[in-house]
Amino acid sequence: MVQFKYSNIEKEIETYGYDGVVKSHCRMCHGGCGVLVYVKDGKVVKIAGDPDCPINHGTLCSKGIASAQLTYHPDRLTYPVKRVGPKASGKWERISWDEALDTIAERILECKEKYGPESVVFGYGTGRENEAAIYRIANCLGSPNVLTAGHFCYGPRISTSIITCGTNPIVDYENFPKCIILWGNNVTIVNADEYKGQPFSVALDHGAKLIVIDPRLTRPAARADIWLPLRPGTDSALALGMLNVIVNEELYDKEFVENYTYGWQQFVQRVNEYPLEKVEEITWVPKDKIREAARLFATTKPSAIQWGVAIEQQNNCADNDRLLMFLMGITGNLDAPGGQVLFRTPEIINVGHFGAHGMLSKDQFAKRLGGDRFRLASRFAILQPRCVWDAILKEEPYPVKMLFLISSNPVMTRPNAKDVFRALERVEFMAVADFFLTPTAELADIVLPAATWLEMDYIGDFWKRHGYILPRRKVIQVGECRSDHEMLNDLAHRIGQGKYWWDNFEQALDFILKPMGITWQDFKQMDYIRGEVKYYKYKERGFSTPTRKLELYSTVLEKLGYDPLPQHREPPESPVSTPEVYEKYPYILITGVRQPGFFHSENRQIPWVRELHRDPIVEIHPDAAANEGIKEGDWVVIESRRGKVRQRAKLTLGCDPRIVSAQHAWWFPENKDPGHGWAESNINILTEDDLEGMDPAMGASNLKTALCRIYPEKQEGGLS
Repeated sequence: MVQFKYSNIEKEIETYGYDGVVKSHCRMCHGGCGVLVYVKDGKVVKIAGDPDCPINHGTLCSKGIASAQLTYHPDRLTYPVKRVGPKASGKWERISWDEALDTIAERILECKEKYGPESVVFGYGTGRENEAAIYRIANCLGSPNVLTAGHFCYGPRISTSIITCGTNPIVDYENFPKCIILWGNNVTIVNADEYKGQPFSVALDHGAKLIVIDPRLTRPAARADIWLPLRPGTDSALALGMLNVIVNEELYDKEFVENYTYGWQQFVQRVNEYPLEKVEEITWVPKDKIREAARLFATTKPSAIQWGVAIEQQNNCADNDRLLMFLMGITGNLDAPGGQVLFRTPEIINVGHFGAHGMLSKDQFAKRLGGDRFRLASRFAILQPRCVWDAILKEEPYPVKMLFLISSNPVMTRPNAKDVFRALERVEFMAVADFFLTPTAELADIVLPAATWLEMDYIGDFWKRHGYILPRRKVIQVGECRSDHEMLNDLAHRIGQGKYWWDNFEQALDFILKPMGITWQDFKQMDYIRGEVKYYKYKERGFSTPTRKLELYSTVLEKLGYDPLPQHREPPESPVSTPEVYEKYPYILITGVRQPGFFHSENRQIPWVRELHRDPIVEIHPDAAANEGIKEGDWVVIESRRGKVRQRAKLTLGCDPRIVSAQHAWWFPENKDPGHGWAESNINILTEDDLEGMDPAMGASNLKTALCRIYPEKQEGGLS
């Protein structure tokens, strides 16, 4: 039994009559938080942060606290169903797991036989730690097509960090950075990937200087020493401007640059193409503020940068990520205590090995949708969703006939939502695994009941780069729900992959842990395992890149046919690139502003969370609101060239009057009509997915730079 270090837990059990407390690991978002799950009469009655956990140190967000409300929600899907009647009819019939998986297996094998394995697309959404198992079943089938958010979320920083410095550099909050840049990330609201807000806040309390780069006055921006409110989509120009200051004022680490970088002279030439006068014009940020931020970061040691998906959801995605690594590297903060560390994971079977990428033949690899265009993405098994929709709607370059989506709601979370809806309506067969009948699930032929994190055993943070793994222990069982891993293991046997899988998924966990000489049952008794922590590893063996150096000039991108040096590309729709559109749609639209209780399209049916966020909100500056006749709390129409939606106006001084900022992924589970009002406030109806305007290497879509107009709903006929 896991031992508790805090005696008050035993006192709580005795005082309140709990049956016991299970230590586990939350997965209501990207995960990472250790939790204590209190159980009484076989049910979860309370969830709290685990003070012993080195990730969150006892803190926990509203999503984690409300997990049981999701798990026991009366609308939750607890058994497999198949659709009766036309798509989106809202009519379902209960079936057994055997019938559900047999039917899915039959359709997979049928599609493989008639159209080739590439006609079957597997997919998953953000944050369920199922990616390794999904890639395994796809690769063993021979399908190169796995639909993810990896083209514009986390995947780019992994792809670019591997080719630039070997692995994703993580802020070493444990050793208290003295200067932090928070770039396109609001860590007090969104605790994504390797990060939680608690260590960031502690670092500030220890006196760290803070630079925030964000168009919006977020809570961290209000606390910052320097806030740079840049024009959306101009992050690359701003980074190049900061690098210009650091290079020309010789604020860089000369020993590091001389011995551990590749392409310095070419890099300096590129940086000198971005003098501060030019950068100010591009970004709307005064040149003196850019210079001040660059000097503060470069002269304060150690310094670190934490960034978010805001810089990846644009056509400068890959270059943005690389430029931030350059800032870390040339200032001597890479793999340094209190800087940005290339942490080592424990000695386990990693995600790539488990995903069986070596099983995919070269011929099938070459068939990856969009792979010939977005070559860096394809190198890391990532595809662009627009290519999937085209393969369904136009059968180009070949037909996609089947989708199996797990924990994914692309109708709400992918750009150009109307086309996504059309594609999912059109596809010949679709299976979905999820907690609820979401707008995407309602277009499926079969829906499987997925288990929450409270209902599974798994190795938490298996995929991350912060060096920890933690046991997620199964606490309860609800209905017939199964974990994604269990259902895929079962399905794999039915399509002839038995020799590559296991009799049960616990054996798969044993397989992952085998290099350490332990089993899942051994790991369950532990709090966590951490990989060896060692700094300045590059001084012994260089970086894990082709040149063994930090590649300022990318040899990999050069071989792939891309510019090996970063640059600024103007967004495809902006005041600069499309002035004629800007005349009619005079505001830059940021989409994707996070709320504490939601995880993309999830949790809108959870009472505790929804009470905090009743309606979708669009933020607008009071001056812009006055010009448009908008008052605080009005329902307004936001319109782009692609459509219009309604959200409720919130007036704020915390953004430029030329910018509006809207929340994403809104649907209304309380609306019992088919589709649950998916098109009413879904901001992705306004976003674009034209392949020509995406990041050329990763295929990232532009979700932060659309042009729009906004007006009171009562005007111009509302949404009609």
